[in-house]
Amino acid sequence: MKYSVKEILHLEVSPALGCTEPVAIALATAAAASVLPDQQPNKIEVWVDPNIYKNGLAVIIPGTGGLSGLDTAAALGALYGNPELGLEVLEPLDEQSTKEACKYKENNPVIVNLLENRHGIYVRALLSYGSTSTEAIIEGVHDNIVSLTCDGEQVKDSSLVRTQQEQKADMSRLEEYIKSLSLSDLVDMLYDLDEEDFTFLKAGITYNMRLADYGLKHGSGLGVGATLEKLARMKILNRDMILSARIVTSAASDARMGGIKLPAMSSGGSGNHGLTAILPIHAVSEFIDCTEKTKLEAIALSHLVTAYVKAQTGRLSAVCGCSVAAGAGATAGITYLMGGTPAQMAGAITNLTEDLAGIICDGAKCGCALKLATAAGTAVQAALFAIHGVNVHSTDGIIGTSPEQTMQNIGTLSTQGMIDTDRTILKIMLEKHFADIEN
Repeated sequence: MKYSVKEILHLEVSPALGCTEPVAIALATAAAASVLPDQQPNKIEVWVDPNIYKNGLAVIIPGTGGLSGLDTAAALGALYGNPELGLEVLEPLDEQSTKEACKYKENNPVIVNLLENRHGIYVRALLSYGSTSTEAIIEGVHDNIVSLTCDGEQVKDSSLVRTQQEQKADMSRLEEYIKSLSLSDLVDMLYDLDEEDFTFLKAGITYNMRLADYGLKHGSGLGVGATLEKLARMKILNRDMILSARIVTSAASDARMGGIKLPAMSSGGSGNHGLTAILPIHAVSEFIDCTEKTKLEAIALSHLVTAYVKAQTGRLSAVCGCSVAAGAGATAGITYLMGGTPAQMAGAITNLTEDLAGIICDGAKCGCALKLATAAGTAVQAALFAIHGVNVHSTDGIIGTSPEQTMQNIGTLSTQGMIDTDRTILKIMLEKHFADIEN
């Protein structure tokens, strides 16, 4: 089955409020709660795969004033989430509802279970109402609700399940289709973009720049973007296109990881991927002579390449997808923006991979802004090197003889080579987490 560029963009790119891992938990509990909307559960229990657990453990939940925790996300979703909003399920939150959810946790069990041997995205939420129970299951993709039951019976005619399945049930087929394409095929898809697509792509810039502007103004999270901006004003760093890409991308991550209640335009199921796929290209466009149409085409290519790499690595892995997936997308898009050829785009992807392939994913948290700053800057540098004939050789490390082979090698590294790394990362994080609880 073939997919159009419009179908790929709308399956892979969407607004998301907050880190998509705790949001997936909140969406599952909100969906389960929607079966009995006039009642409050007396118990919430959730089961998640290791990567959902890892990425949701420490990240701040938007609109909560700095709260984190998988159990907090579960309670917020069950009590106040709107599952009809998908990955923006927590948009209804306010200060009062956050306080009520915290009070609920003090008086009712909210249990999160780690399924250590589960692979791929999986969230199961079970809500108890006395002798009655409701259950929702998300699988494969962060907002793919595959089951919604009450006392073990499927809820018939649920718009949540039907809509989500219609949108996402063919994701595996989409990924298989993307894997069959070449980089040149992805570039050729840009000719099929229409005005509706350009409007959608422009909205992504608006979403993500709103986060960047907030991060720069308020110094949210670690304040990486705001600090880089300050260093540029002090003339300690030179404000070139590399630094500009780093500033806006990290500032947006500062705001997002700092729990600011503003949605990001995600890519490949991740808001931070969306920031990395879009913002470096937008930053570079202000330094060169290009049309808005070319910029939007470059961003579309970035999303397509990001989707290609994510199809190889899986949605979540031990490798930092912002670096190797969205970073690859960004550098391809930047090369396109500069008038580069597919061969030069391939060189840029190769250069970036050689530079960033070893960066691990140790969960979502404020420190991700540092990784996004690195990815954004390296994406620009890799493109500039490729445009000027600097290309890593295929004899080097995991670099393949083609960009497709290189991206496939990243997938092999992620899905096979770093399984024990992922377990070790989670083990270290859990030891710290439970030590903090005991203290």
